[in-house]
Amino acid sequence: MSSILNFGWKPVCVRVHRDSDFFVRESEHNESFADGSHVDDWEDNMTENAMTKSPQGTSWIWRGGRLLITGIVAALAIIGLMMITTPEDSSSTSLAQVPRRAPQFDLSNAIVDTRELRAGGPPRDGIPALTQPRLIPVAQADYLRGNDRVIGVVINKQARAYPLAILNYHEIVNDTIADVPVAVTYCPLCDSVAVYDRRTPVGEREFGVSGLLYNSNVLMYDRGGQPESLWSQVKTTGISGPAAGKQLAAVPCELTTWQSWKSRHPDSIVLSPNTGHQRDYSRNPYENYFTNQQLMFPATPSDKRLPTKERVLGVWVGNSYRAYAESRIPPRQDEISDKIGDKQVTIAIDRNTKSMRVASADEGVSWLYSFWFAWYALHPDTTVYGDPPATSGNDR
Repeated sequence: MSSILNFGWKPVCVRVHRDSDFFVRESEHNESFADGSHVDDWEDNMTENAMTKSPQGTSWIWRGGRLLITGIVAALAIIGLMMITTPEDSSSTSLAQVPRRAPQFDLSNAIVDTRELRAGGPPRDGIPALTQPRLIPVAQADYLRGNDRVIGVVINKQARAYPLAILNYHEIVNDTIADVPVAVTYCPLCDSVAVYDRRTPVGEREFGVSGLLYNSNVLMYDRGGQPESLWSQVKTTGISGPAAGKQLAAVPCELTTWQSWKSRHPDSIVLSPNTGHQRDYSRNPYENYFTNQQLMFPATPSDKRLPTKERVLGVWVGNSYRAYAESRIPPRQDEISDKIGDKQVTIAIDRNTKSMRVASADEGVSWLYSFWFAWYALHPDTTVYGDPPATSGNDR
């Protein structure tokens, strides 16, 4: 659905992709982010341009009439836009405009400041998690290109791949691999990937997308909990309900390209695009978001040791956390060995695909992938590989 709003200067093109109850709005030149930029500018430009576009030599009455007409057209256009987008659509909404709907979860024992929770746009289950997904062999996955990114998981020699092209629209896949129930999770706002064992400290659970964010990161909820708990993907713990403060068990995974994965795992099976939902999986609704360092939602604290959206491999042992960034690894090295606490980890770097993976690790080592800003906001005590041992802390 497209709407052209022309107020006498450069037109604003707003395209609304509405598919079931998930939709994304894009603006040609008026995106707004967590710092509120472009929100007030839009109204100022509307007034300024309407005043400066009047033909030379016309009377003040003519100019005033044109301003009045412009104002009426603008008001009608805004009303029409509100009618087609609804308050749930926040992909181009400033922080001040993000709706704070009544919570649908018990937050009475939350371990985070609930004032920092944000409604991400689509409501609870508005982004539908997949359960018991259809899987196909590599030879039938002709919808994938070699450089498409996938989440790869191997359990008991059973290899599976979950393309981000599909996870963009679903964020969670509840699956079972070799009798191990897993949740394959992806948050596009943080480019964060984590796979968790669904046998949690509060029982085996199926996960859904809550519609809420904490530090710009997806909050999952466990279906069937009495009451249901909220879980932070990158924090790796429950933040409310019976699971508050309880840890999820990470399952080894890697974020790589389809070409790399299928060359190393030719017998792998892969998530089918026939998900039962009508989505255009060839389109990435977050493509523009990845082209800059701006955030759509706030994340605190922050740290300047790495660029906001630099991709890191976050590794932890107990309460010791470390981020590995390709930029911190010497260019000629394709493998590094490191020690976190008393545990050894070896990380392989593929410069061609700009990816990293854990090649080997001692038992007790866990990891996930994320943009730097989210990893640091949720693990502010993290170290960074390549930093002097004493380096740490806010806004460096």
